[in-house]
Amino acid sequence: MKLYEKLADEIAEAVRRGVFAAGERIPSVRQASQQHGVSIKTVLHAYALLESRGIVETRPQSGYFVRDGATAAVGGAGEPRLSRPAAPPIPPVAAAVDVSRLVLSTLRSIGAHDAVPFGSPYPDPSLFPWRRINQYANAIARRHSSWNLIDDLPPGNPELIRQIARRYAENGVPVDPGEIVITLGATEAINLSLQAVAKPGDTVAVESPTYYAMLHAIERLGMRAIEIATHPLDGIDVDALAEVIGRQKIAACMVMPNFQNPLGFRMPDARKRQLVELLAAHDIPVIENDVYQELYYGDTRPSTLKNFDTKGLVLHCASFSKSLTASYRIGWAMPGRYRAQVEKLKFLNTLTTPSVPQVAVADYLRQDGYDRHLRHVRKVYHQQASIMTAMVQRFFPAGTRMSAPQGGYVLWVELPERVDSMRVYQAALARSITVGPGMMFSTGDAFRNFIRLNYSYPWTAQTEAALKTLGELVARMA
Repeated sequence: MKLYEKLADEIAEAVRRGVFAAGERIPSVRQASQQHGVSIKTVLHAYALLESRGIVETRPQSGYFVRDGATAAVGGAGEPRLSRPAAPPIPPVAAAVDVSRLVLSTLRSIGAHDAVPFGSPYPDPSLFPWRRINQYANAIARRHSSWNLIDDLPPGNPELIRQIARRYAENGVPVDPGEIVITLGATEAINLSLQAVAKPGDTVAVESPTYYAMLHAIERLGMRAIEIATHPLDGIDVDALAEVIGRQKIAACMVMPNFQNPLGFRMPDARKRQLVELLAAHDIPVIENDVYQELYYGDTRPSTLKNFDTKGLVLHCASFSKSLTASYRIGWAMPGRYRAQVEKLKFLNTLTTPSVPQVAVADYLRQDGYDRHLRHVRKVYHQQASIMTAMVQRFFPAGTRMSAPQGGYVLWVELPERVDSMRVYQAALARSITVGPGMMFSTGDAFRNFIRLNYSYPWTAQTEAALKTLGELVARMA
């Protein structure tokens, strides 16, 4: 745990115990720095985290104060209650998956209604250097009037593979370039990986809530999903997963340990190691969706499950779609011991990944400022996360809770218990506003009163008015 997280938890615990009451001022930044022996920067990070949890609020020229209702926002040691209890009274049961129609309908509504895209799963494309990448692609196309099909065959363009391996190596992830298979985005990487490790009718363990692309892959291949309780800050409950493994056969596990969609958490290294070791002990493969790996808010890129893999059971999937360009759909898989099978399935499923986009992205990575671009994107997303959080606190009714994203660009919002997110979705759409209803992130209705909001797009008077309207809709339904 980082110093600022520890400090935030200590203050949250003091609020829970009544040491600081609603409306009371907590120690100033300078006082807290002196009292706890930490830097002013650490205190500011801690107070920002407490604000995002709905525990404190800033009053101009006055300092930080405990918010009304802050005690209800504190669960345990200052954590938001944004997933269901870790130990449900009824053991989880594997279920058939059928969420694709709802997801497709939601995605279509975004474009068809020219709506405010709070419900979009895609980042704001205006932040991406797509013109520069297109210039590379056009230059490549002019140099090569035709491509030999052999150049497109799996595993993919050698220079792109080298550039991807270099980035992992620079960030402390041991990677063999020969393990990488280029795919049509992370979605294909996930589908190929799942197809390589499980068969129709098998049961796959997933987080709860989970990103719906995981559920799509399970649904497409005729498998069943079993949802495992997931902590809003620490990730999948490894003990709960162990209990499920002890009761029934699990063919594979699918997780997003870094900036999970929709919760936004970054799983601690200790829990990543614990998860990998549990699955290795039972020889169960784990598919790691790390598509948001570059969109961290801290100072360092997070570790991956691959860092702790000693048996080749981690099938790591990622892409450039969320960090560089979505239009080219360049992803990859590092499938460990299943590498040969994934490469074969890639050839059987889609034959090739087009060469020009691969070479264009490789040229950009080699010659342009990818790290500079990423620093700008991370700064924008972090700032807009703070704005969105503050505005939800301002416009939504009492009883609303939020996640505390540590990366990515989505906010998970728990609405008051009586509110049905599908009714919110329909009412908002009638006003040209989209949201991601919670039912897309589960096989059942456990998240009926949850929505996901995208904050990657510029904050304007229009988006603020739309969020205010959304808050008013929720308030009426509550």
